[in-house]
Amino acid sequence: MGDDRGSITAEVLLLTTLLIVLALFAVAAGRLVTARLEVNNAAHQAARAASIARTPAAAESAARKATATALAAERVTCAERRVSVGLASFRPGGTVTVSVTCTVKLSDVALVRLPGSSALTASFSAPIDYWRSN
Repeated sequence: MGDDRGSITAEVLLLTTLLIVLALFAVAAGRLVTARLEVNNAAHQAARAASIARTPAAAESAARKATATALAAERVTCAERRVSVGLASFRPGGTVTVSVTCTVKLSDVALVRLPGSSALTASFSAPIDYWRSN
């Protein structure tokens, strides 16, 4: 009987450590999902901003500015950010499509310093008003 003394303490310690690691993983996964939602939101706002611009150059500028503003407002830090603005059908009645790619470092997303990064990409198309004047 004397050989088992303290074994419950070791088991509780191991179980507690496992639960803490699991909780930190859940927090990291949740924050990564939140970052993905914010990239989707940035693409939506960028496409909307581009769709109300009057010229293709203004549309591209508006999309880039809207993306930067949306991501900064939600404190999403991109190690690399790419904004692609599809202007092939930029005319009244057409659409404008914006794709946003944000590479986030996992060390920025989690409470612990996880290695690596994840590229989050979102696209959104917005219609251009058919009756608008140029």
